Amino acid sequence: HLDLDAILWLEDWLNAYTGTLILISHDRDFLDAITNRILHIENQELTLYSGNYSTFETTRAERLAQQQQAYEKQLETRAHIQKYIDRFKAQATKARQAQSRIKQLERMQLLAPAHVDTPFTFSFREPTKMSSPLLTLEQADIGYGDKLIATNINIQITPTSRIGLLGMNGAGKSTLIKSLVGDLPLLAGQRKASELLNIGYFAQHQMDSLDESASPMLQLARIADKKISEATLRAFLGSFGFSGERMDTPCESFSGGERARLALALIVWLRPNVLILDEPTNHLDLDMRHALTMALQDYEGAVVLVSHERQLIASVCDDLILVHAGKSTEFEGDLHDYANWLRQARLEMIKQGGIVAPIVSKVSAQKTLVSKVDKEAQRKLAAQRREQTRPIRKNIEKCENLLAKHQPRLLDIESLLGDAGLYDAARKDELMKLMNEQTELKNQVSKAEEQMLELMMELEELESSFENE
Repeated sequence: HLDLDAILWLEDWLNAYTGTLILISHDRDFLDAITNRILHIENQELTLYSGNYSTFETTRAERLAQQQQAYEKQLETRAHIQKYIDRFKAQATKARQAQSRIKQLERMQLLAPAHVDTPFTFSFREPTKMSSPLLTLEQADIGYGDKLIATNINIQITPTSRIGLLGMNGAGKSTLIKSLVGDLPLLAGQRKASELLNIGYFAQHQMDSLDESASPMLQLARIADKKISEATLRAFLGSFGFSGERMDTPCESFSGGERARLALALIVWLRPNVLILDEPTNHLDLDMRHALTMALQDYEGAVVLVSHERQLIASVCDDLILVHAGKSTEFEGDLHDYANWLRQARLEMIKQGGIVAPIVSKVSAQKTLVSKVDKEAQRKLAAQRREQTRPIRKNIEKCENLLAKHQPRLLDIESLLGDAGLYDAARKDELMKLMNEQTELKNQVSKAEEQMLELMMELEELESSFENE
């Protein structure tokens, strides 16, 4: 639930952190900035990939393509052999050869097809009638009662508007959104709405206001035309990840992600011409975030978005508006420029006494303590500890290099074994050589993985002992 300001600050802090970090996140930009390994869990197996999340996506896609190619080739080979068996097993003159082919099929190691989880795919229905402008704030002051948050705001939303709202936590982004929607009356100025305005508003309270006792099907049926068939409604909910009994299950047992998906589905069904989204991805996983990004890119109406998901803002928004120090102004630059602006603004506010986060105070206290330690003794101790762990690290590196060398070759062998011609009698020696090599490499990979795990545990214990000294 951190906003973009807090996430960017956390990135800086974690990148400066010297220990080991294990994290789970649905924010791909955050993963890219922080991680150098991805541990992927799929089909009850764990696979460790080197590099950040973007590198993982590319590497995995290449592996899946190779695996799928090998699988398809093997299917062709097995079909060819099976056809031969079916044709000749009843003929006395060919029975011997048919038995040979049966044994060949039995020996052939079955490859699995490339498995990719079916991604969510949905699209926003064509918006209702349009006019321009759809919504305007003129010289608006926004806030709560006597509390003024921002003044003299001028925003015009047309059918082609793609606006991302930026600003520090508490600057007034959500207040501005509520004022645009009409949930919060203006303190001054004007809000002009077109007669054709149809707002689709997503915020946390939309999730909280779902009918706990009603299923997704029932809640969708309440807002759908009675002429719409049940099959159409079910197909629509299916595109948001609801299937089988979940469509007919009351919402009271739903997770945060399921609630967010249902709230989005109900908004999409109403065909809004202006989408106003306040942190829509908080409870969504990577697949659903990607689906939302693609759907918003194709959406034909206007969008106003507050999000900590940088990929979403960059992919969907054409204009950025900064809410800061009681003002709303167009931000010149991209999200990289905004990150730099945030760091500078935060430093200025700390200097002026505007903000001093507890964790910043803690870091400052740690730096003060470190400055009192004998730096030379600290340097020697660090060097001594590096020397103690060097042999273990070198052996871990050897294991990693061995795995990096053998795993691609194993994929090549699996691909070669999918060649139908390889199983001809004339190529028996070549087949046996490949299968023997495959067996040997698998043994070496297994031993290397086991050794690397033991070494990493040994290294962890040694480093833990340093911390306890």
